[in-house]
Amino acid sequence: MRQALLRLMTTVVTLFGVALVVFVVIRLAPGDPIAMMLPPGADAEDMARLRAAYGLDRSVPEQFLIWLGGVVRGDFGTSISLRQDVGALVLDRLPATLELALLALAIAVAIGTTLAVIGTLRRQRPAESAVDLWNGMTLSIPDFLWGLIFILLFGVVVPLFPVSGRISPALDPDYATGFLLVESLLRLDLRVTGDLLHHMALPALALALPLSAVIAQVLKQSLKEVMHLDYVTLARAKGYSEIAVLFREALRNAVLPTLTLVGVQFTFLIGGTVIVEKLFSYGGLGNLAIDAVINRDLPLIQGIVLLFAVLFIATNLIVDLAYAALNPRLRHG
Repeated sequence: MRQALLRLMTTVVTLFGVALVVFVVIRLAPGDPIAMMLPPGADAEDMARLRAAYGLDRSVPEQFLIWLGGVVRGDFGTSISLRQDVGALVLDRLPATLELALLALAIAVAIGTTLAVIGTLRRQRPAESAVDLWNGMTLSIPDFLWGLIFILLFGVVVPLFPVSGRISPALDPDYATGFLLVESLLRLDLRVTGDLLHHMALPALALALPLSAVIAQVLKQSLKEVMHLDYVTLARAKGYSEIAVLFREALRNAVLPTLTLVGVQFTFLIGGTVIVEKLFSYGGLGNLAIDAVINRDLPLIQGIVLLFAVLFIATNLIVDLAYAALNPRLRHG
């Protein structure tokens, strides 16, 4: 009970700190969002009226307290550029970003685990050197550059995949939630599922490749250490093949450090969707965030950053719980 209360207090303090820092920093940045909204011939009275409407005529501490009070009540304000409720805008775009990030994570884990296993089974052989070379090359290229490469190769040179949008305009599924991929799978609407995956393939792969290299490096190193432990030696003495030893004995223990890494990297993966979504005109939260920054849409920027903070905290909590469930020393402690 004490740990839960301490965790809750830490979460509240963290969110308050994030909200305060973001609120102050974006108001110190140059540019006037109200001036960007008005036509060239607008006078000072029009500007003053808009400032009052959005509460920008008050001091920064007053603005912060008013906004914070609204957040506590679930009111994140109104977008300056889109004239819509910030909470509704953010929650409408969030499912698209989460589906893209989770698909990228699944691809990264699959590629990274495969490379780590190959590098471990073929250690001190050319295959291990090839895995290390691939990891180094993949890690040195950022996700947005992978996105540009994929657009050029598979959108222009060999046009195999669409390079913009989340779903084809001809398909307009009337689903209950914004999680189109999940809901299409539950409904067995394979036409929509295939179209969504077709659009998500390139941005998801662009996000997944750098992360897969990190996973492969950490998991391979962890497997190397585990493969020399006594219980693994005992399994070999019992006649288990090297593959059986790796999958039955070593992998489940070596995966724990990688699990923590995946949790931390997933939060960065969500942040990485910002540029990649813009490249592929993907209708997610990242695309909305860049538009908000360009338009200096202060309420929308605040709402998006606060949501990212909540996702970061929630992901860390899930990782901690999963680590405790998989680690026998913590589970039985």
